[in-house]
Amino acid sequence: MTTTLTPPVPQQATHDRIRFSPSAVATALAVSVLVSVALWTIFPSWFTSHDPLIGEGAQRFLPPSLDHWFGTDRAGRDTFTRVVHGTRNTVYGAVIGTSIGLVVGTLLGVAAGVLRGAVDAVIMRLVDVLLALPGFLLALCIVAAFGPGTTHVAIGVGIAAVAPFARVARGEALRVVQLEYIDAARVSGASPAAVLFRHVLPNSAGPIVALIPTELGATILNIAGLGFLGYGAPPPTPEWGTLLSEGRDYLANAWWLTTLPGIVVLIAVLAVSRAGRLLQRRFRI
Repeated sequence: MTTTLTPPVPQQATHDRIRFSPSAVATALAVSVLVSVALWTIFPSWFTSHDPLIGEGAQRFLPPSLDHWFGTDRAGRDTFTRVVHGTRNTVYGAVIGTSIGLVVGTLLGVAAGVLRGAVDAVIMRLVDVLLALPGFLLALCIVAAFGPGTTHVAIGVGIAAVAPFARVARGEALRVVQLEYIDAARVSGASPAAVLFRHVLPNSAGPIVALIPTELGATILNIAGLGFLGYGAPPPTPEWGTLLSEGRDYLANAWWLTTLPGIVVLIAVLAVSRAGRLLQRRFRI
């Protein structure tokens, strides 16, 4: 009796298999959203041909359609156009606010970690006071004192963002100053300023950089919230928070005026948060 041997079926190489990782898909979506937001900020006219300030009375409260993706508002203005053009004001305020928190908080935290003693005590008590107050409430008080406007809003949320950066920077500075090359720099005659800016600050940058997207997302939410309360850019200038505020009186018959811009804000913040988590994994924090 002859036995027929069936040749084995060759297995497909591992590198030829297409595997979809949920994490990779989420990252790709986050990158796409961030690129879109960046392009909306820099080149808003690429994405819409409508005027964000002038509408047509005959097209008031039109629902979402192929001609008006996000519908139209009470003045007949295209809502998608106003969302796209409003990105610049919101992102501008968020970047300025985060930059203020990054620069001031990092300098204060690193100085506290390097100098220690009375300097550390004074700086960290100030940081504790800032942490004791909710960031949005602190920004609201500052904006209420100086008046509405994108710049004032950015300064307000920036001061509120100082404390998280200062805490992280101080922790990293305390770790770095215990390393041997810091002692070597001091023994070689390096001044405290040289130790601070040439050695401690560059080697503490990783976790601080990883905190930027997280604070940027929180800053976007704070700016949108202040705009919703009427402290943002004055009408009819479009801004994400202002758009949410303008549509709240028409939720019953024009749900898209608030819902669709709100979804844009939510997706943008989630994308920024995703970038923050990736950076935190990269620096293992």
